[in-house]
Amino acid sequence: MNHSDIHHRLNALALELEQQALALLPPAQSEYNLQQLINALVQHKLTQHSVYAQLLKLDAARCQLELGLFGLCADCEEEISRELLDADITVQRCCSCQSKYDNEHRHELLRDH
Repeated sequence: MNHSDIHHRLNALALELEQQALALLPPAQSEYNLQQLINALVQHKLTQHSVYAQLLKLDAARCQLELGLFGLCADCEEEISRELLDADITVQRCCSCQSKYDNEHRHELLRDH
């Protein structure tokens, strides 16, 4: 997957998530950038909504791309498999580290659902 393809997929996802997030918020007088949209969801106590988590992952993926770290696991820094990235362009961890993370944080996952 080349840099242009990644940008295209992240931008398409951003448009989709922005529409979903805006539907949750009261009408705004101006447009939101990604960070403002995330902050608006926090302000309106919508952090439990799935679109909030997706926007955070999108923001992280964009930051990783800017830093030249896109496609590397946030924990072990090994390459994330192409299959995982194809399934979710914002994935932050390889399969092994995601399993460890889920196991270590399952009490938070249970509490949040």
